[in-house]
Amino acid sequence: MSVAVGIEARSPRQSARRRSASFAIPVLIAVLAVTAIVALTVGAAGIPLSRLPAALGFAGESTAMTARDQLVLWSIRIPRIAAAAMIGGLLAAAGAIMQGLFRNPLADPALVGVSSGGALAAASAIVFTDSRFGEALRFLQTELLPLAAFAGSLATTAILYGISSRSGRTSIAIFLLAGVAITAIANAGIGLLVFIADDRQLRDITFWMLGSMSGVTWTKAAVLAPVLVIGLGACAFIARGLDLLVLGEADAFHGGVDVERLKRIAIVMVSAMTGVAVSISGVIGFVGIVVPHLLRLVIGPAHRLLLPASVLSGAILMIAADTLARTIVAPAEMPIGILTATVGAPVFLFILLRQRALAAL
Repeated sequence: MSVAVGIEARSPRQSARRRSASFAIPVLIAVLAVTAIVALTVGAAGIPLSRLPAALGFAGESTAMTARDQLVLWSIRIPRIAAAAMIGGLLAAAGAIMQGLFRNPLADPALVGVSSGGALAAASAIVFTDSRFGEALRFLQTELLPLAAFAGSLATTAILYGISSRSGRTSIAIFLLAGVAITAIANAGIGLLVFIADDRQLRDITFWMLGSMSGVTWTKAAVLAPVLVIGLGACAFIARGLDLLVLGEADAFHGGVDVERLKRIAIVMVSAMTGVAVSISGVIGFVGIVVPHLLRLVIGPAHRLLLPASVLSGAILMIAADTLARTIVAPAEMPIGILTATVGAPVFLFILLRQRALAAL
């Protein structure tokens, strides 16, 4: 009797998920397009919507079109919006993969220390290329910063993989625990750098640690594109394996999944996605945990749909957050991480309380 009641109780929820999943991608694409259009027109230098087609080359010459509009759109806003969309998509997809890999809907890319490793390397670049020991490198700081952050993320991944792998097998539990330890070490290093930094370096470190899209150029946006494309391809390749991994490693293996290869691919993709995103924008929290978790509640846990939906939803969230960051205190700019944390932390607490309530039923 209780089993029957449980099935009946679950059926409406499953039916609602199926209905949501059937139109999730088209709706998210439409919302992404609207969000991007709004972001193009809003800012310290406002551009009326009526001028947008001419500025983008979709209409003939317009007397209302100005050189300023062209410069703002093509040199600042379009690369910035494109980068924000790709960074949001990368972080959200990395979070969805992490949650599937750890079989924990509250897992987050920051748990494994990749973000902290990149942050330590970036903070080191800020301090040591802007000190009396690095006068010759000061002019290269803009270029060195993302390279240093990406190198730090890769080095962290290599260390974690070396610690957690033995005889061709990777222990996810050891990988996670080692990530916590590496994060603590990296945070200690960042604290030391903050202690020895001067006022300007401290301001740069703080702003970078909170995340920003202010330094994005076409070149940096172009770096993100191939990583996102490769990441989407990898997501399609590992989606079925992540679905089966929910049942446990043994069941996934008997279902035809090469579990060790799946782990390696997932770890490499999460590290690359997070490392590239951090190298361009700095550390931005809660995107990788909140977006995929909310999508699991709405459209279900099937990764074939969850991963692309996470990319689109992460892009929407990041564009919206960046638009607010550059408008609410214009002409100054608020670090984007403040906004994502302001929204993400309450949502995260709501998720925890909701899960506790459901577990008590």
